[in-house]
Amino acid sequence: MNQFDEREEWYEFNQETIDALLEDGSQADADYTIEHHFASTDFDVLEKAAVDAFKAGFEVTDAEELMLDDGETIFCFDAVVERKLDIEKLNADSDTLLKIADKHDVTYDGWGTYFEPREDGDFEQDGDFLDDE
Repeated sequence: MNQFDEREEWYEFNQETIDALLEDGSQADADYTIEHHFASTDFDVLEKAAVDAFKAGFEVTDAEELMLDDGETIFCFDAVVERKLDIEKLNADSDTLLKIADKHDVTYDGWGTYFEPREDGDFEQDGDFLDDE
């Protein structure tokens, strides 16, 4: 099975992540820096995946070398894009990046972003966010 065949699981992950961010009080309409993670034990192969991610419109970070607990060395990079928390666009990005991962036999390891607090004027009271208008 290739990674693209698991896209429905990634769609669920995308929705769960959006829901968690919003439930924690992150802005619904903010622009988010979305960092999609890739990894491989082969630097040259990973570099080719990075080129394809760049061609697909993503900013690509420099590869990092990491030592795993078992002593194995892996290389990783992020494919970065600015997005709203729009499930359709995030799912489309996942499709694109899963295809790139499969093409180069590297691991797609999901995405992350940063919490964007709600605007001034909103405050929390007893766990609920209220607007002070």
